[in-house]
Amino acid sequence: MIRLNKYLAMCGVCSRRDADKLIERQLVTVNGKQALPGMQVTDEDDIVVRGKPVRNRERIAVLAYYKPVGVVCTARDRHATVKVTDQLQYPLRLTYAGRLDKDSEGLLIMTNDGDLIDAMMRGANCHEKEYIVKVDKPLTQEALAEMRKGVWLKDLELMTRECEITQIGDKTMKMVLTQGVNRQIKRMCEAFGYHVRALKRTRVMNVNLAGLKPGEYRELGKEERNLLYAACNMRAQD
Repeated sequence: MIRLNKYLAMCGVCSRRDADKLIERQLVTVNGKQALPGMQVTDEDDIVVRGKPVRNRERIAVLAYYKPVGVVCTARDRHATVKVTDQLQYPLRLTYAGRLDKDSEGLLIMTNDGDLIDAMMRGANCHEKEYIVKVDKPLTQEALAEMRKGVWLKDLELMTRECEITQIGDKTMKMVLTQGVNRQIKRMCEAFGYHVRALKRTRVMNVNLAGLKPGEYRELGKEERNLLYAACNMRAQD
C-alpha cells in the first residue's frame, strides 16, 4: 500500500503537491469512488484522473532494493512469513533478477521489465555480481587460490567459473562471480571446509547499494539505468 499522491507521482501523472490539488478538486477516483486525501492504494486499484485511467503497468520501473536478512524472495513459499513482495512498498508489481537466500542480505534489482530480467539471468552473458562473505574460521591463501580457479561442485557435477576473490579480513572476503549457480558461494566454501556465517551482495553489474539501508530502495538514475540496459545489449525504455 502507498499514499495516492505518491502513487500518482511515481506513475508520472504529476508531482505529489499537484496530486493533492487534483484530489481536493475531486478530479481523482479510486475504484469508481471519489478519492480522499491521504488514502492508500496499490496497483490493483482502478485509478482515474480527469476521466483518464492511470496506466501504471505501462511504465517500466527498475529499482535497487536492499533485501534484509530474514526476507524471502520467492512468492511461492507458503511458509514464508516475510516476503520481498510484502516488504517492498511500491505501486507497481515488480519481480527480482537473481534471488538471495533468506539468511543472506543485499542488493536485488527489482523491475517489471521481463526482457531485462531474462537478459540479466542469462548465464552466458557473464554479468558480474559482487559479495562480501564471512566464514566460520580463518581463510587460507591456499583455499582462496583454489576457489579463484574454479571449484568442482560434486552434488551438481559442475565446475564453477574462475572468479575474483580479495581477502578483506581474517574470516572475510570479497567475491565477484559471473554465474548464478544455486547457493554457489556456500557450496564453494563448503568444498574447502568453511561454513558461511554472513553473505551480503553489494553490486550487480554497474548497480550498487549506494548507501541504502536494509529495507530501503531507490529508482535507478537515467545514466545508471542506461548503463545497465547497455550491458544487457538492450535499450532502456522510458
